[in-house]
Formats: sequence, structure tokens, C-alpha cells
Amino acid sequence: MKREGRQVVCTTAYDAAFAILADKAGVDLILVGDSLGTTYLGFKTTVPVTVNMMAHHAAAVCRAKTDALVVVDVPFAVAAGSFERLLEVCALFMQQCGADAVKIEGGEDMAPNVRRLVQAGIPVMGHIGLLPQRVIELGGYRKFGKTEAEKAQLVADAKALEAAGAFCIVGEMMAADAAEAVQKATSVPLIGIGAGTSCDGQIIVSTDILGLTPGGAPSFAKIYADLGSAAREAFSAYAADVREGRFPVSKPL
Repeated sequence: MKREGRQVVCTTAYDAAFAILADKAGVDLILVGDSLGTTYLGFKTTVPVTVNMMAHHAAAVCRAKTDALVVVDVPFAVAAGSFERLLEVCALFMQQCGADAVKIEGGEDMAPNVRRLVQAGIPVMGHIGLLPQRVIELGGYRKFGKTEAEKAQLVADAKALEAAGAFCIVGEMMAADAAEAVQKATSVPLIGIGAGTSCDGQIIVSTDILGLTPGGAPSFAKIYADLGSAAREAFSAYAADVREGRFPVSKPL
């Protein structure tokens, strides 16, 4: 798709129902993101999300049997530990959950592990720029690549991941010119999220697209359907009908 100049369309899903909807809409890649921690599970960051949580949601998405490629996030700290544990977790996501690939946050520092996973037959999607799993260390969310040094590091990170065998790279919260430099420096697709228009594809969290994100969507997202408001109105109408005796409706025998 990159060679042909076709944009890769990606979004997240955390259950079978939304995976089916995204797939029928023609989405190319579905990410079972650890963003489920903040969108579904009520956490403030993705850090508390565990392997068991990811496996539960990954299996649900994979049961949808989508044509879209299903990629599962490797959660906090797993990729920074022993390779044996990392391999075990990735094998779990593929063998028992049914995932097609995994995603790992990190650049040059993670390239050796990426190489070993690919050699073991596990397709890996990289992730550079803002790394949400490191938000506590970073002290908050910010854009990367605004200085020449950061831009050079992002390019180095992307090249290292490509050389290690990553089939695709997510670039999150990257300055537009930095994203363009990464896109031109690599032959694998760069999937942007808050990284401008020079990427080979885009990914937006599904709850942002649908107006369902607690606290609202980030500034770079676009709300295509305000399902949050529609759901609140539906719940309010249901509550009113119950309290006023309009539901359930008695039917003659």
C-alpha cells in the first residue's frame, strides 16, 4: 500500500461488536490497544493494563473473524523485561487469542527484541514518538520531533525497527516535518496519530471517532458520530419511561 500510495486505515477495537463494525466499514488494521485502560476500564493511563486484560479483549476482537489485520499491544513493562517473558506473552496473543501481530512501544532500544520476535515468526508493529506507557517517566503527554536532535532520533528509531523486521510503525504525537522525515527514510508504512498528513496511514482510537471517550477526544482527533450524546439521551428517555410508567407497555394476551 505504501509503494502504491494508498493510505492505510487503522482504528482500535476492544470487543467483537466494534471489530465487526470497523471491519464491515473497510478498515485495514484493527489495533487492540492498551488504550482500553483509559477508554473502557477507567484508568488514568495505560500503565495499569495487564497481560490478562489484553488477552481478554484481544480474544474477543479475534472472535469477530475480521478481514482486517488484528494487532495487539504488548502492555506496560513486558517488553523491557526478559525476552523469554516477552516471547511467552506474544505467543499467547497469537496462539490462544488469535492475533495476527503485536505492537511494541520503543525505538532503537527495542530493536533487538523486535528482531528476535520476527525470527520466531511473530510479526511486529513498532511505535515511536510519544510512548503512552512511559507517560509517568515523561511527566505528561507532549509532541516529539520539534528539535533537530529529536527528529534525528525518531528517524534512527524508525530505521532500527525496520532493520529489525518491523512491518509497520506507529508515529504518535510527532511534529509534521519529523513525521515526513521518518516516512521518507523508511520503506515500511508509517501510521500517524497526531503526526500530520505526511504519513502512510492514520489511526484514531475508536471511542474518539464515535464521541465515546471519557473526558473527550484529543485535539488531533475528529468526532464522526456523537454516540455519547445519543446514548445519554436514550438512557434518560428509558429512565423517564420507567419512572412515569410508560415502560414496559402492557400487551393484550
